[in-house]
Amino acid sequence: MLACRCFLLTWALFTTRVQSQGWRPCTDLLPLDLLARALPRPGQVQPTQVQMVQSRGSRGLRLAGAMATALSFPAAQIFTNCDSFPAEFSLVATVKIPKLRPKINEYIFSVVEERSDSLLLGLRVSNNRLHFITTPSGIKGRSWLSFKDIGLDDNHWHTVVLAITGPYATLTVDCGLPLELKQVQSFPSSLSTKGSRFYIGSRRRRWRGRFTGLLRQLVLLPGSDATPRLCPTTYPSLAELSIPKVLKSTPLHPDHQGPVYQYEAEARVTLGNPPPCSRPEQGQLWFNVQRESLFICDGLRWRALLQNKERLDYVEDYQDLYTSSETFDVEVFSIPSEGLFMAAANRDSRPGSGIYKWSGGSFQLYQNISTQEARAWKHFTVDDKIFLVVANSREAQPELSVIYRWNQRRKRFLRYQTLETHAALDWEAFSIHNQSFLVVANHRRARDSNHNIHSVIYRWNPNTKMFEVNQTLSTSGAYDWEFFTVGPYHFLVVANTFNGQTTTISSTVYVWVDGSFQTFQEIPTVGATDWETFQIDDRFFLAVANSQKVSGRGPSLYNINSTVYELNTLTQTFIPFQDILTHSAVDWEFFSIGDEKFLVVANSHDGSSYSLNSVIYRWQGYEGFVPVHSLPTFGCRDWEYFSTDEGSFLIYSSATSRLSKVFKLKTY
Repeated sequence: MLACRCFLLTWALFTTRVQSQGWRPCTDLLPLDLLARALPRPGQVQPTQVQMVQSRGSRGLRLAGAMATALSFPAAQIFTNCDSFPAEFSLVATVKIPKLRPKINEYIFSVVEERSDSLLLGLRVSNNRLHFITTPSGIKGRSWLSFKDIGLDDNHWHTVVLAITGPYATLTVDCGLPLELKQVQSFPSSLSTKGSRFYIGSRRRRWRGRFTGLLRQLVLLPGSDATPRLCPTTYPSLAELSIPKVLKSTPLHPDHQGPVYQYEAEARVTLGNPPPCSRPEQGQLWFNVQRESLFICDGLRWRALLQNKERLDYVEDYQDLYTSSETFDVEVFSIPSEGLFMAAANRDSRPGSGIYKWSGGSFQLYQNISTQEARAWKHFTVDDKIFLVVANSREAQPELSVIYRWNQRRKRFLRYQTLETHAALDWEAFSIHNQSFLVVANHRRARDSNHNIHSVIYRWNPNTKMFEVNQTLSTSGAYDWEFFTVGPYHFLVVANTFNGQTTTISSTVYVWVDGSFQTFQEIPTVGATDWETFQIDDRFFLAVANSQKVSGRGPSLYNINSTVYELNTLTQTFIPFQDILTHSAVDWEFFSIGDEKFLVVANSHDGSSYSLNSVIYRWQGYEGFVPVHSLPTFGCRDWEYFSTDEGSFLIYSSATSRLSKVFKLKTY
């Protein structure tokens, strides 16, 4: 446990740029903007071979001259502590590439040993393919990873994330489904960069292989996969991790001080009635004369430019959703090419739980699935397959929870695998180093009502295509699991509710070390039923929902504080940040509207009534969260935030009524 915290402290010290006297990685663990480093600084001679181009509403750089080496810098500039390329890393690139002829190869970037002119590492694009090339030390020949049929050379903007972890390489294009390749051998743990140089858009002196497209972003992120930082996003083809300032600001005129780049724009403005807006028109402009407003096509619809960011105004009662029985949980998710769905965990086994589809601006029943007192659903994907897993809590022998898989041909979820559980209340799905996991919250054993039992972590076996037991963790009336990542570290936190005698017990935060989860911190909780993790700027938080105080002496207390904890990078622990009075809270949901951050709590019971107000809290910086809206709820059990073309919404489930409700978040 101490060693784990030391690793976390090391990461925290690097992110805050505090000097450490112990072990240090070769480079900073923050995103390294390779494109910005290759551009000259103010006051330096500007390259005439670099041209700034605006295409489809966004700017990129293009090598336009006869020299292919205009953008380069020594590798020692970023590898400051040693001369080795990181063994695990991800590369983020935003590019716009014209159609490439067969057998034409172009380098997005390369790392070359200058004295011998030998290629150490390169990211290369060809017709409908992307190649990652390395030359391991002491090994003859090069190592190739080729991703096929990815369609980057279509003259549209694309953002790609290439993540390398051991023998696995994962490519994500425009926040879509990841493509994974397994190498014959892992990426070299010590690829020497001594005496080498980064070349952006070229292969050093060679004219052949020069990049002819537009390059907007090129970032190296040591130690972790950058995909969770970028996705999901409103504009996946232009997702941003780090963009050079010159590509964001207004082009400078020659009489201004600072860098001067040749500039070219590909934009036309249409007047009159709104023209079509689809992918071919992406980036085009339309001026609405009546409203005197300028709009840009994002590939789907026209969006206003230079408008104020959305702010929450009020909350509107939008849809009454009558379910087949009381509903303990809702899970909102999307299926590519199919739309938005919601799974309701219903108490009664017949007709069971319902799958709803968003159609015509509301949720409509789509499919019934027989469940056994369902308590929670979890949506996840493995490879390109879509799954739902239900937590069945009915005490029967044997107790089974079920994984369902989406059948593309039948457009339905079909039973895929059953797993033995014990009064299961929650599932959490997550991935670590391209491995997929599920963890179940086993609440109690049926035969003796023992709450002190093991909850189970399952790992996906790519050979059998099944989930298999990977690790067990001792829990006490487990109610909820939450997975989260801080820098390169992966955590699981369990909400322990009851140990058979009292609800005043500790819940546990675990950290992933050497292939398993180990205890990181014990946090005192009172009938904990939910954890919600979220990040605001560079601060990490955990909010616990405390439901009730129960012990052998005295009455149960429902009106108690729930607590928001913040990660303190000096003590390497989560410490209390804010107490919020709640009424048998069973869920927190974090969401954003524009730049505003919110938490909404599910207040379920005050000791005498289930008809209570649940509250939306707004982030006020160091003042914490302050209440801004009260929503009338009845037996509120779970909140989910989602957004559609119609706007932003909250839906809550009721554990004491067949009526769940959808609220619309009205903005201005």
